Amino acid sequence: MSTTERSPVVWTPTEQTIQESRMGRFKAWLEQKGFGPFDDYHALHQWSITELETFWQSVWDYSGLVCDTPAESVLGKREMPGAEWFPGMKLNFAANLLRHAEGEQTDREAVVAYCETRPVLRKTYAELKADTGALEAFLRQQGVQQGDRVAGVVTNGYEALVGMLAATSMGAVWSSASPDFGIGAIHDRFGQIEPTALVVVNGYGYGGKTFARQQEFAELVAKLPTLKTVVSIPQLPEQPPVEGDLVTPWDDALAAGAGQPPSFTPVGPDHPVYILYSSGTTGKPKCIVHGTAGLLVNHAKELMLHGDVSPEDRFLYFTTCGWMMWNWQASVLMTGASVITVDGSPGYPDLNFLWDTVAAERVTHFGTSARFIAGCRKAELRPARSLDQSHLRTLFSTGSPLLPEDYDWVYSDGAPDALLGSIAGGTDICGCFVGSTPLLPVRRGEIQCRFLGVDVMAYSEDGQPMTEGRGELVCRQPLPSMPVRFWNDPEGERYRDAYFSTFPGVWAHGDFIEFTEHGGAIIHGRSDATLNPGGVRIGTAEIYRQVETVAEVKDSLVVGRQIDGDVEVMLLVVPADGQHLTDDLARQLRGRIREGASPRHVPKHIIEVPDIPYTRSGKKVELAVARLVNGSSKADNRDALGNPEALDRIREQLTEAGLLPE
Repeated sequence: MSTTERSPVVWTPTEQTIQESRMGRFKAWLEQKGFGPFDDYHALHQWSITELETFWQSVWDYSGLVCDTPAESVLGKREMPGAEWFPGMKLNFAANLLRHAEGEQTDREAVVAYCETRPVLRKTYAELKADTGALEAFLRQQGVQQGDRVAGVVTNGYEALVGMLAATSMGAVWSSASPDFGIGAIHDRFGQIEPTALVVVNGYGYGGKTFARQQEFAELVAKLPTLKTVVSIPQLPEQPPVEGDLVTPWDDALAAGAGQPPSFTPVGPDHPVYILYSSGTTGKPKCIVHGTAGLLVNHAKELMLHGDVSPEDRFLYFTTCGWMMWNWQASVLMTGASVITVDGSPGYPDLNFLWDTVAAERVTHFGTSARFIAGCRKAELRPARSLDQSHLRTLFSTGSPLLPEDYDWVYSDGAPDALLGSIAGGTDICGCFVGSTPLLPVRRGEIQCRFLGVDVMAYSEDGQPMTEGRGELVCRQPLPSMPVRFWNDPEGERYRDAYFSTFPGVWAHGDFIEFTEHGGAIIHGRSDATLNPGGVRIGTAEIYRQVETVAEVKDSLVVGRQIDGDVEVMLLVVPADGQHLTDDLARQLRGRIREGASPRHVPKHIIEVPDIPYTRSGKKVELAVARLVNGSSKADNRDALGNPEALDRIREQLTEAGLLPE
């Protein structure tokens, strides 16, 4: 069966949509300048990777990004790793995000912040800029300087954005974590980067409950000897601030710097703007350093062109500050759109809450996880039939592969008039390799396209490009948002080993991908979790696609068990409420997998478990379970898991079943 037959078109842009989209206008603008003509999106993409430097300069110019000193060239060195983007440029990240805080949009809503513990907060661009200047002035008063790290244990709300903007305005480096992380997990991150300032909530709300954390965060402060100042946010208004001699309440900090404008200190193109972290499930997280110019221009491309975000839009992405999607969402400010932040449980007071908020706030762009969409499908929600979605143009999904059945739900009951933009990339690039475009139709179960300026391919194990079939996701040319380095990796050894050890000079991302005959993509799971029964490579996502559409199954996880020189497929199943794994259900699952995938995909073992382990950003932890099943002696970092008890219960179940090495 061809991919055209298995991936029918489920949404098609109108000619008006294509022409009026920002990418459509960008394409026309390029043609007016003598480039092209471009017959379609794929021709535009081919030009973008063939004329790489011209393309990225055109993105900078078309997006209206600003700098204090222009670059000498777009690319200095081209090799990977070590590519030099925009050498000689001087710019400021916060200045670009706040460029709409002047003129006609001064009084436009910049941030609308929802959370479970406080009333909805609405702030204009003028207020956001004023608070950014005030906090920056306070931090400077406390001795924070350019190049210092400002860390945040913060919720997805207004103060996190102000903290980031204040830090990057002065040329400091922002790094954040979610307040539901364990103290050990936070220290594993911040202890490595030695922050000078900490912005921290006094607790948080989730699922209708409040969690005061002043004592734990005071302990964290004591573990970070480089701190000069701590700013405590009253996330729980009835609770006292975090205690300590270094602590200043949020309102007092803003009052101390009131009236001071942001400095917008110019920095070099590779000056660190963010430090992000790998999940850290198998050891201390890697500290991934992103540079100012590269991240800025890549986010401009992704949000303005691929995302079609304009100043009149309203953008909501459900995320936490421990996930790169928060950084992606923050860059929406550069477009002049309103950012709607939501902190708390996506299922409180019920699963309709986010959809209700989308309707109430007239959201044009709504982003969430594939897991949330699957949950809505299984709960048989029908927001499209009960809520006003007339403003919703784009529904983003990421975090894991989106099942074909979830496309069906979106286009029947979820958001039938919206472009369903399944996007895939990662923390490593704080962006996307493949995703959505308003110029192409959406096909069931398929990501629309390679992103502009991204020379991404599938490689065979011996490093050859594949025109069909599944292979390693690689990027063959530099991308501006590739990390400038890892923290505390002076020779770059850990950086090279992470991305360039598989195929020298070519970025290997660690995903198992297939490109279709019409230019789309299907992610088949992490390549480090790829199964090899009988020597045939199988992606775990291919099994999830079959299992997680069965009504009796709530969740699942697939790993390979190495035995006698081969690999057995093991499927862990969490039954739906009120269900159990019966012989009949096991037969149904095996039959569905055999018919929907292949006989090689059929699991040798199917085990009922009470829960599946996830990272704190909502991704299944296949590797930790695979190591457990195969008797690895390496210790897992339990603080990095959102539910570490799930791993303990799986160990108990597998021990009882006699499936763990002795």
